[in-house]
This record gives sequence, C-alpha cells and structure tokens, in this order.
Amino acid sequence: MVNKIGIIVLAVFLAGCAAQPAEEVEIVSYYQAETNKPYDDVLAELKIAITEHNFRITGHSHVGKVIRQRGTPAFPDYDTIQFCNLTHAKKLLEISPHAIRHMPCNVVTYAHAGKVIVKIRLLPTDTGDPQLDRFSKKMNEELKQIVDFAVEE
Repeated sequence: MVNKIGIIVLAVFLAGCAAQPAEEVEIVSYYQAETNKPYDDVLAELKIAITEHNFRITGHSHVGKVIRQRGTPAFPDYDTIQFCNLTHAKKLLEISPHAIRHMPCNVVTYAHAGKVIVKIRLLPTDTGDPQLDRFSKKMNEELKQIVDFAVEE
C-alpha cells in the first residue's frame, strides 16, 4: 500500500515536471537617438514632446539622482518616464487585450560617454493581426517623433 502511494505521488510529481509547450517568444524592438545637448534640456524637451502628442506623463523615476542622494555623488544621470493616452490605450486593448503588456509607454534617458541617450520601446508590428500591426506602426512613428524632438539640436 505504501509503495502504491509512493508511485502515485512520484507519477503526479513527474507529470508536473513534463515539458510544457514553449511560450510565445516576443522580440522587443527599441528606437534610440543621442545628442550633445545638456541632459536637463533633453528631459525638458522630452516632456514637452510627450504632452504635444497628447500623452499624459504617468510617472517619472529619477534613478541617477536618487542614487546620488543616497551616497554615490558621481553617479551619472538616468531617468525613466512613463506616459499614456487613454484613447490610444482603449483602441489598442479593443484590438487585443494581450497588448496590455506594452503599456504604458516608457522612455529612458541617460548620460553615457559624453552623450545623452534617449531610448524607447516600440510596439510589435509583426503580430499576425493586421489591425494591431497597423495601429502599432502608426504609434511607433509617434514614439520616434517624441524621441527625435527631444534630441534635436
């Protein structure tokens, strides 16, 4: 009886370890630009570009500044800004509820090797859903315009 229970427990355990179907692999694309402009100017113009494209800034993390305040005075600048447009969000989620993973939009800014770098994650444009791909291509153009405005000298 004990051996039968042991075999059943082992069988259930092994079934749980069986290979699961491979999850969908998502390739993430980014758009990046750099500039020689002062860091604070790039941040200010990034915020202007975001609002001019009818997005609302939903968060701003001053990562580099906070690390400097906590005892590493020479730490470089790093910022992340999150933003969203509820009209666009609604349309995107009506097309595909799974697209929630792409929200909100997030742009990073950091100083490296004497340059200010601005980088933004783009929406996938090869999903197999023509409506979603069209929406994403249009949105990606807006996201690129935001970055380009911020780095323009």
